[in-house]
Amino acid sequence: MNLDIKQQNVYIEHANLTVNDMKESVNFFKSAFPHFKIRGGDDKLEEWIHFGDDYTYIAIQKSVADLGSKFIKNYDIIGLNHIAFVVDDIEAVTQRLKGAGFKRSYDKAVEKYRIRDYFADADGNEFEFIQYLSNKVEERNSFKD
Repeated sequence: MNLDIKQQNVYIEHANLTVNDMKESVNFFKSAFPHFKIRGGDDKLEEWIHFGDDYTYIAIQKSVADLGSKFIKNYDIIGLNHIAFVVDDIEAVTQRLKGAGFKRSYDKAVEKYRIRDYFADADGNEFEFIQYLSNKVEERNSFKD
């Protein structure tokens, strides 16, 4: 079988989150990405919205369940562990999130070719923010040193 494989331009268009508090979720993403805006959905933040820019967004919907407690992240259970965003200035993102009262969910990692920082939103969903320190693909994808 001859497969004609060519490189595709692939990126994540959106992630979909179910949350307890829409306003808290918007606050988290607005803190990380001040340029994000409501692209569609419920302007009153009662049911669902698409929150992002012209190229990527987070679909946020309100939970219909009364959970009563916070979600606890457990990496031993099968499922999505975190979503990562590439950013140009990780220090600015970190300072905005801390300034809005969000806490690190994992230790900041300063590596040879990247800096990674992890924060959780009000529901315990974890997000990684990564700044690459090299434009070379082989260095960006290297985990040596």
